[in-house]
Amino acid sequence: MPRAKASATTTSSAPSSQRPAQKAKDKRRKPGVGVSLSTKLVTLIIVLLAVGTASITLSIRELVSNYLMEKTDSQLLQQSELVFRNTDMLEHSSGSQSGLTSYYVKVYSNQQGVATTLVQPVFKDGVVSSPVLPNDGDLQGHRLGVPFTTDAVVSLRDVKRPPNHATLEQAEAPWRVVALTWVNKTSNGTSQDLGIVYIGLSLSDQLDTLSMLTRFCVLVGIAVVLLGGVISALVVQRTLKPLKRIEKTAAQIADGDLSQRIPEAPVNTEVGSLSRSLNKMLGHIEHSFKEQEATTEKMKQFVSDASHELRTPLAAIHGYAELYKMQRAMPDAFERADDAIGHIEASSTRMTALVEDLLSLARLDEGRGVNPTQQIRMSTILNDSIDDLHALDPEREIGTGTLTVNTHNPKHPELIFHPGDFPDVTLNVDGNRLHQVVTNIVGNIHRYTPANSPVEFSLGVVSLDMSPRQMVKLAPRQESLAKIMHKVSKDGAHDPKSTQYVVARFTDHGPGVPEDKLTKIFERFYTADPSRARQKGGTGLGMSIVLSVVQAHYGFICASRTPTGGLTYTMLLPLSQDFREQRDEHEL
Repeated sequence: MPRAKASATTTSSAPSSQRPAQKAKDKRRKPGVGVSLSTKLVTLIIVLLAVGTASITLSIRELVSNYLMEKTDSQLLQQSELVFRNTDMLEHSSGSQSGLTSYYVKVYSNQQGVATTLVQPVFKDGVVSSPVLPNDGDLQGHRLGVPFTTDAVVSLRDVKRPPNHATLEQAEAPWRVVALTWVNKTSNGTSQDLGIVYIGLSLSDQLDTLSMLTRFCVLVGIAVVLLGGVISALVVQRTLKPLKRIEKTAAQIADGDLSQRIPEAPVNTEVGSLSRSLNKMLGHIEHSFKEQEATTEKMKQFVSDASHELRTPLAAIHGYAELYKMQRAMPDAFERADDAIGHIEASSTRMTALVEDLLSLARLDEGRGVNPTQQIRMSTILNDSIDDLHALDPEREIGTGTLTVNTHNPKHPELIFHPGDFPDVTLNVDGNRLHQVVTNIVGNIHRYTPANSPVEFSLGVVSLDMSPRQMVKLAPRQESLAKIMHKVSKDGAHDPKSTQYVVARFTDHGPGVPEDKLTKIFERFYTADPSRARQKGGTGLGMSIVLSVVQAHYGFICASRTPTGGLTYTMLLPLSQDFREQRDEHEL
């Protein structure tokens, strides 16, 4: 047993021992891993400067070398005849070792078959340098009149003292030589070919000039590379400071502070564009996170409220069932049983309505339960709701009319009510759901306003420079309605970019709702008077269903205070639902 255990331990430890080696191998495969961006940029700049200066140095050296060679060839060709005619004088000056001439002259006689050096320049300390030339007049592949380069032969036979290194380098420099025909003109005007004349110039001065120029270019190149490296390091460090700030901000955001934002920079720069995009993304993330938190809190509150609302009728059913059992043996048991059964029936009815409303909200939250393909006349639905309200409150005065937009004051456009019949407006909606919306609004008017208080129902059509997808994102508030009114199209229905909406308004003159509670009307299980909600038959979900149905049609609804007292509901729905198909086609 111990052996088996030891074997198992060895086997299991083998892969762990291989992991560092594998990591080291991966690092070797990626030489740039672990190097900062600033270091990479500075290194790249230094390498480019070094390559650039080296290329410039080589180019300048080649250019100057060709130029000096051309000057030497031109000097040889232009002064060859003058040099040959004055060989005696040049030989005298060169023989004195004064260095007054740098020409080398050698002739080959066809008649004698002997090569003779006429002029031999002597360098410092008696060092003699001669070009390597044939002694038999053979051109060795070279052409007459075309300069060529040949090596040098250094002689130290007549030196007076050991020459220095510079003199030896100068003497070892190659020679530039031109071969010419040795012609002698006779007295009768004829030309006689006597042999070949070699005239040469040492390239020591040219090589010395190129060497000095190369050293100068190398020194300048080193200075440029060093100075460029220092400047590039400073510039790169300064340029990458915004990225450092982005890194710090990202670290703070990663720690949970979603309110942090990256410092702004000019948008025309890469860092500025990146900052703007990241800030926009962070805004969406923060907004989504807050929405998620709000949704979670609402869901918790919703579950709590739903449990509470369902517990009440269930407790009533359970209590009256037990009461029935306790009283069935007593006198008047049937009367008492009828009373208990009546309470049980009322509680079950309330619970049924509550469960149906919860089911409707669940389907709407899932994006189901709405089929906006029916063509419905909005005036018909409003007239039906008026008949229902008349049946419930025969004494109530109900007014109808048309809605138009007053744009005389561009800063505060508003809806104007004109008494009269409803305009004939047809829109694509889910007819049953739209009936439910209007019925819930009318039911609230019936339950929470006096039976003799007047109401006005109005209908109209507006053209807005706002798409349904933009409208559905607006919160159900009066401020959002003001934003919508500012989007009224100037050209109306003739503007192809505008969208037509049907606008319906329901105005009552009851007690209304306090200003600070207008935004809570569409919250689930909210009731303006909780103590009387059950007496009036409300579940607190009616206006939540209204909001969900309207948003499922990509519409808008809000509640506001009536100027003369009361509550006003304003609802906007797109006339057509064609934008849904356009969205699907675009996504495909």
